[in-house]
Amino acid sequence: MRTFKDKNGVEIVGIGMHYEEMPIGRVFRTVGRTITEADLVNFVNATGFTEVLFTNQEFLKEESDIKGRVVPGALVYCMCEGLLMQVAMQHTGFAFLEMNLKVDGPTFVGDTVYVECTVTEARKSASRGDRGLIRTTNRVINQRGEQVLTYTPLRFVKRLAES
Repeated sequence: MRTFKDKNGVEIVGIGMHYEEMPIGRVFRTVGRTITEADLVNFVNATGFTEVLFTNQEFLKEESDIKGRVVPGALVYCMCEGLLMQVAMQHTGFAFLEMNLKVDGPTFVGDTVYVECTVTEARKSASRGDRGLIRTTNRVINQRGEQVLTYTPLRFVKRLAES
């Protein structure tokens, strides 16, 4: 097990994964997170996502093809990035460079989601010897086992050592 220590020799916990720890083919997943009504309201208010799908329950009942308290795919993506930051990116993730994103199905208030990541690309940076580029395919899965979102970020991450 690798350990990192501060300048006083005290172990630091919660450090993310380095380039060398993410070879092509590695699969890992996060813990789950239940999306609450408060999460939806806070997200809508913070971002201005005032679409009636997210703010008008009568519209949902009477006119929408989606029944239930649906949440924006952007909220799901942001929450899942937060889950990943907690386990994979602290002190090691330096830039989010690009991604493709697809909403595969609706997510609702009360759904619990987690992220399953598969490393699909890993290469050393040509410009920085202490960095690497990692691409993952991130599948967001709900409590029913349904894939609700897929995205493929390319990240600039720290390497353990130049080699």
